[in-house]
Amino acid sequence: MQKIASFQVNHDTLEKGMYISRIDGDVITYDIRMKKPNGGEYLNMSAAHTLEHLLATYLRNSEIRESVLYVGPMGCRTGFYILLRDTVSQTEAIENVKKAMAFARDFTGEIPGNKREECGNYLDHDLDGAKREAATMCDTLKNWTEKDLEYIK
Repeated sequence: MQKIASFQVNHDTLEKGMYISRIDGDVITYDIRMKKPNGGEYLNMSAAHTLEHLLATYLRNSEIRESVLYVGPMGCRTGFYILLRDTVSQTEAIENVKKAMAFARDFTGEIPGNKREECGNYLDHDLDGAKREAATMCDTLKNWTEKDLEYIK
C-alpha cells in the first residue's frame, strides 16, 4: 500500500501551528497542530472533546459555515483537522481558526451539545482544559500568514 500523505510529513521537525495537510479537489484539509509531535505532551481527551464542540459550533455558525465540512481531533492527540471548501481563502481560513480559538479561550456557560441526547460521551468534558489549549493556540497563530501554512519537509 502507498504511504498516505500525512505520514510523509517529518513529525520530528513539525512544530505547533496551522498547515495545509492536503488538497482534494475543492476540499482543503488544514492541520491545526497544537502539540509538538512526539514531544511527550498531548491533548487531554476530555479537553479535546470540549474543544471539538466549541470549534465546530463556532465555525458552523461563522461567515464560512457553508464551507465547513469537518472539525475533529487527530488520533495522535496533537491537534485537529479542519476541512474547508476552497471557496474560503487561505487567509480567511487562518483568520477564522484564530477567531474560533479565541471563542473557545473566552467561552463561558454551558458547552454546546453537552446534553445526553446530543453527545455520545456527554460526561467527558473539560472546559478549563479546552480554554487553556485554545489560549496557547491563540498565541501560536497570532502572526500566522499564508506563507506559514506549508509543512517543513
